[in-house]
Amino acid sequence: MKILHLDTNHPLLLEQFAALGFQNDEDYTGTKDEIAEKIHLYDGLIVRSRFRIDADFLEKAINLKFIGRLGAGLENIDTDFAKSKGIFLASAPEGNRNAVGEHALGMLLSLFNKLNKADREVRNGTWDREGNRGIELDGKTVGIIGYGNMGKAFAKKLTGFNTEVICYDIQGGVGDENARQVGIMELQQKTDVLSLHVPETESTINMINTTFIDGFQKAIWLLNTARGKCVVTEDLVAALQSGKVLGAGLDVLEYEKTSFETLFSSQMPAAFDYLIKSPKVLLSPHVAGWTVESKEKLAQTIVDKVKAAFIA
Repeated sequence: MKILHLDTNHPLLLEQFAALGFQNDEDYTGTKDEIAEKIHLYDGLIVRSRFRIDADFLEKAINLKFIGRLGAGLENIDTDFAKSKGIFLASAPEGNRNAVGEHALGMLLSLFNKLNKADREVRNGTWDREGNRGIELDGKTVGIIGYGNMGKAFAKKLTGFNTEVICYDIQGGVGDENARQVGIMELQQKTDVLSLHVPETESTINMINTTFIDGFQKAIWLLNTARGKCVVTEDLVAALQSGKVLGAGLDVLEYEKTSFETLFSSQMPAAFDYLIKSPKVLLSPHVAGWTVESKEKLAQTIVDKVKAAFIA
C-alpha cells in the first residue's frame, strides 16, 4: 500500500510502515488543492491537523483505505462520509492520555498554589507571602466531564491526593475504581474542580456557558485540556469576574484555528484580553498531550491499529 504523510511525526511511523512493506510518500508543504489532485494514488493517509479532510477531498480519494490521525480525536475529518466510503479511521487517544492527565494535574496544582503569579512577582522584586497563600487539593471533589481515555488518565493521577473524584459521561457504566459516575445534578452539587475531557461534537460545543456554570452549587475551578470551543469564553470571563469561577487552567481556546499552529493572526476579542491579563487564569498553547514520550506513543498507536486492520 502507498501511504501519504501530510505532517511530520515520530520517525518510527515511517520506519515501521516501511518494514511492513508499505510505500511512504511525504508532502508537508503542498496545499490542500495540490494534495487533492494526487490523493487518488494513495491507499493510506497520515495526518495531524493541517487541514480538514472533508467530503470534497474524500470524493477524490477513490483508493483510500485508511486515515490515521496522530491525535486524540477525529473532528477534522468528515467521519460519516469517510465511513460511508468504507475508509478505516484510526485516532490515537491511547498515545497521549498520560500526558494530558499529567498536564491537567500540573495546571491544577499551579493554580491552587499561585505558582505562576508568585514566580512573576518574585522576578519583579515583589516578596508577597500572604498574597500567594495557596489552597490544598486534599479533601476537594473533582468532577470530570467525559470519562474516556483522557478523563480516566486524569482521575488516576488524583488517586494519591485524598480527593473525591466523580465523573459524568453520556455513556453509562464508565465509572471505575478511580471515579464514581454520577448524574449532572450531583456533579453540579458536589464539584469543587471541573475538568473537561470531551471531544468536539455538536453537543459539546458551547457546553460550558453561563447557564451551565450557574448550575453549580459551589464556586468552581475550571480545567480545559479538551477543545476550546467547548467553553464560551465570554461567559467564562463573566464567571471569573463574579467569582463563580475561582480560576481557570486553559490549554485550549475558543479562538484556535483548526490547525492548532497559530493563534494571533487577527484581532482578538475583549474576553481573550481579559484571559491573558488575569492572574486567575493559566494558559498553555494546546500542548497538554504534546510530550516527548507521547510523540512516540501516538505514532506507535497508529502503526499498531493499521497493522491490526490490514495485516493478517
